[in-house]
Amino acid sequence: MAQAHTHGKNEHVQGHGDHSHGHGDHHDHHPTGLMRWVKSTNHKDIGTLYLWFSFIMLLSGGALALIIRAELFQPGIQVVNPEVFNGLTTMHGLIMVFGAIMPAFVGFANWLVPMQIGAPDMAFPRMNNWSFWLLPPAAILLVGSFFVPGGATGSGWTLYPPLYIQNGIAADMTIFAVHILGASSIMGSINIITTILNMRAPGMTLMKMPLFIWTWLITAYLLIAVMPVLAGAVTMLLTDRHFGTNFFNAAGGGDPTMFMHVFWFFGHPEVYIMILPAFGIVSQIVPAFSRKPLFGYSSMVYATASIAILSFIVWGHHMFTVGMPVTAQLFFMLATMLISVPTGVKVFNWVATMWKGELTFETPMLWAVGFIALFTIGGFSGLVCSMTPIDVSIHNTYYVVAHFHYVLFSGALYSIFGGVYFWLPKFTGNMYDEKLGKWHFWLTTISFNITFFPQHFLGLAGMVRRYADYPLQFAEWNMWSSIGAFILGPSQLLFLYIVLKCIKGGQKAAQKQWEGADSLEWTHLPSPAPYHSFETPPVLR
Repeated sequence: MAQAHTHGKNEHVQGHGDHSHGHGDHHDHHPTGLMRWVKSTNHKDIGTLYLWFSFIMLLSGGALALIIRAELFQPGIQVVNPEVFNGLTTMHGLIMVFGAIMPAFVGFANWLVPMQIGAPDMAFPRMNNWSFWLLPPAAILLVGSFFVPGGATGSGWTLYPPLYIQNGIAADMTIFAVHILGASSIMGSINIITTILNMRAPGMTLMKMPLFIWTWLITAYLLIAVMPVLAGAVTMLLTDRHFGTNFFNAAGGGDPTMFMHVFWFFGHPEVYIMILPAFGIVSQIVPAFSRKPLFGYSSMVYATASIAILSFIVWGHHMFTVGMPVTAQLFFMLATMLISVPTGVKVFNWVATMWKGELTFETPMLWAVGFIALFTIGGFSGLVCSMTPIDVSIHNTYYVVAHFHYVLFSGALYSIFGGVYFWLPKFTGNMYDEKLGKWHFWLTTISFNITFFPQHFLGLAGMVRRYADYPLQFAEWNMWSSIGAFILGPSQLLFLYIVLKCIKGGQKAAQKQWEGADSLEWTHLPSPAPYHSFETPPVLR
């Protein structure tokens, strides 16, 4: 990547304040106290809010998952009744997707987009504040739905009718929450696109942007394209419930399958919305610890764009069992297999980047390598699901649950952990505890595999998902899966401890903490990054 440098007159870009400049002495001035966080329009503050919010939601969604696994530890009804169990599976999915994974990536975008492109802040700082503060009310609606008459909605995170049309008031709370979350995502995306396209430092052409910026630019377009589709789908559910329409109500001439089409037209690009920023983070970490540039930069950019475009024509693979014509099954099967090609290009490029590099395995690199290995397993099991004749027998079984946890946990979440360890020194100015970071990685990786690998076998044997009880033949693998989960959940408290310890103090981080890191936040900004980074844009050679 083009190495950047600053001219002498731009030296205060380093963030030390230049008193000859009228505003220099206020350069690192920032508000304090509670209102700083409520009213802040600073991209770093808002990024921090997003990251903490996502971690709180991760723990909330994880707590629900632990209750689910406690119930499934043995056959029979153990802990909760089946209605509550269905509410748990629904809310676990919604909270993890919209509350944990997506806001974490938006948090990274807020922190890193201005710093990596040499911009002073995001394009629309006030809208940025607003897009974050929409999230807590939505989270309260989701979590609060457990405490209203009838309990949380029990339709699965996909909110399928006709079941959904019959749910209680919790269903309306969920619809409202989804609307609010969607509005937040759309505003965040507009902000990110405008910032990247209009505020890059002079000399930073599109093909010189760090890959994290590229993946977010493409992700933001995906969000703007599909979030309104989800809004439309849940609005039709709302009118079916309360205003006498029959979009999805078969008794009135509607078609529940139509909801599936509309939902998955949103839902499949959504899957890539949750993994493309992860590809971006891994594409920053791997070159830094291989101490060589990313292999095949332009092919990575084109592969990312290809994944985004193809994601719009594969939604039907979620519906192979609904009575689709054979022609359509064939089309969706082939399109789904096609999307594995650009994904394979990425995996190949990461491995090629490490090939003959001067590798070291600090904590961020462990997460990145773990991501590549386990995400590849998830990708292969997805390829298995793409084949119609096989999918007909494993659809809605635990095989699918195993598949999407391999892409969303060891995919998205691993990259988030890796990104936190990678940029914590830049965010806080302190080094995290390397030994504890490695403990966190190994505990998570071993317990994750104990939790989710057996679910492939459960699915192949025919255990259906979202059931609170099961016959005796599934008992042993379920027991192992639950044991893994009981280690996996508490391991994340170690992560909380590591982050808090790092914020409080520790060994001071260097400006360029990682030898191979070459993006602007490492080459041009001290650690910790100043409150206002680039008042004068750096000039790129």
